[in-house]
Amino acid sequence: MVQSVSPALARRIALAAQGFGRRSAATPGIRQLDALVNRIELLQIDSVNVFERSHYLPAFSRLGAYDKAQLDRLTSGREARFTEYWAHEASFVPLDTWPLFGWRMQHYRDQAGGTPDTWAAANQPMLDWLLAELAEKGPLPASAIEHDANKRSGPWWGWSDVKTGLEVLFRWGDVVSAGRRRFERVYGLPEQVFPAELLGRRVDRADAHRELISRSARAHGIGTAKDFADYFRLKSVPALAAVRELEEAGELIPVEVAGWGGPGKAGAAWLHRDARLPRSMDAAAVLSPFDPVVWERARALRLFDFHYRIEIYTPQPKRVFGYYVLPVLIGDTIVGRVDLKNDRQSGVLRVQAAWAEPDAPADTAGRLAAVLRETAAWQGLDEIAVVRRGNLAAGLAAELV
Repeated sequence: MVQSVSPALARRIALAAQGFGRRSAATPGIRQLDALVNRIELLQIDSVNVFERSHYLPAFSRLGAYDKAQLDRLTSGREARFTEYWAHEASFVPLDTWPLFGWRMQHYRDQAGGTPDTWAAANQPMLDWLLAELAEKGPLPASAIEHDANKRSGPWWGWSDVKTGLEVLFRWGDVVSAGRRRFERVYGLPEQVFPAELLGRRVDRADAHRELISRSARAHGIGTAKDFADYFRLKSVPALAAVRELEEAGELIPVEVAGWGGPGKAGAAWLHRDARLPRSMDAAAVLSPFDPVVWERARALRLFDFHYRIEIYTPQPKRVFGYYVLPVLIGDTIVGRVDLKNDRQSGVLRVQAAWAEPDAPADTAGRLAAVLRETAAWQGLDEIAVVRRGNLAAGLAAELV
């Protein structure tokens, strides 16, 4: 008989699997940061810096204020424990995850070589030259590699042929990330960056999918096959095959969650055998738009009844909630959203808008005020200024007086 899990318990399981509910009074250090990233498996990277770069936020949401330089130590240099690859999107992942994407690297290579009119096929001499440059000079960012073809174009990123070539090689696994300098990725040959034991590891496609689904399921605690597949952007057919294998092995337990199949219906899901089943959850955090708790919008709606769309790419007149809006997690529920801006020059955390969800508890403004005070202190800001926009703004401003 399939076990039934209530929606409230499913929320608590999901949050516990993501590292919520385990805050310590001590300031988090390398050990806690390392353990967290290995628990949630990846940190999505995004360039938007209006408040804080997204990969720094999940650790703050779960552990509290920490030294960002400690996380930088884990992602850069020969002693780094994490590297970058296209996992969910561009993400930091534990080093031992990198070989699990060998099949994806080969897929990108096959795509590029499949037809003669691809950029890679037309620019093989450039790719060979880039590999030779890195072999001679060691890891370098694209901006440090000089070449006649390295000309900037376009208003946003100005991707030159050098940058394009490095990204092709990065997708293929022929070059890897050696960290970042001022957020610019540094590229190196795998043997310049990774330990020898990692370089020799080969994982076939089926085994890699099974291991990735296993890691995704642990990071979810509970979820659907589609949830598990999306974490590492896996196709549904091989992902479901991996789910069935893990179910047969006893690692995944089939369950049903009321409402996950639609209004009034139970939906099929799987519970990881090691998932915690907390009786309560008292989190208090703002979440990055690229946090695993909310990045899959359908799952956020199913778990929290929270309809979420990031509006940074929406023209200003059409925005509903604001530019860089972060969901507000209180207890085991998403109770609101705040549009935050880090005014570094003035030393002010600017709350451009604050909104409460329809069923937000009465103490939402007070709980959020405490979170924002901690946030401002972590960012080294002296003041919090609230713009009177949104149905929570007035109450929040009063709490922050």
